[in-house]
Amino acid sequence: VDEARHGGWRWDMADGRGRDAALGLASWVLFRCLKYWLKGESKGKTEVFVENLPSGPDNINLAPDGSFWIALIQIVPQGMEFVHTSKALKLIISNFPKLVELVESGVKKKATVINVAANGNIIKRFDDPDGTVVSFVTSALVFEDHLYLGSLKNDFVAKFPLK
Repeated sequence: VDEARHGGWRWDMADGRGRDAALGLASWVLFRCLKYWLKGESKGKTEVFVENLPSGPDNINLAPDGSFWIALIQIVPQGMEFVHTSKALKLIISNFPKLVELVESGVKKKATVINVAANGNIIKRFDDPDGTVVSFVTSALVFEDHLYLGSLKNDFVAKFPLK
């Protein structure tokens, strides 16, 4: 579970403002991100922020424009992309973690990050389908018109211009 923060403040996923109203939760096995309400009428409730992602979300970061960048971990082997659209398969995988290891063993190197609006709509998607430049991205952060990509498996940070 990841708590979405920007500059040390929790943000309101409803409008991208830092009012401590909600937490962003990345559910990588279920290919979705959730919103957990901390304040207001929905306090204590959880709702889906974005679902049926092309792979497992690992980190959620607020962009200066109020949208969110989400790094996606490739946990589905080529030819098995249908897994993310099946609720039954996602439930089975989430209940049997050893299946994740088995599935991951056939995953080819690739990287995907998505930019999601405050309403949960995907705005942009960047892929490195062969992992030539960067693979296994676990974090995406915007700073001064550049997108920085981090990874738990790489010993560098990738930097891409957004303009």
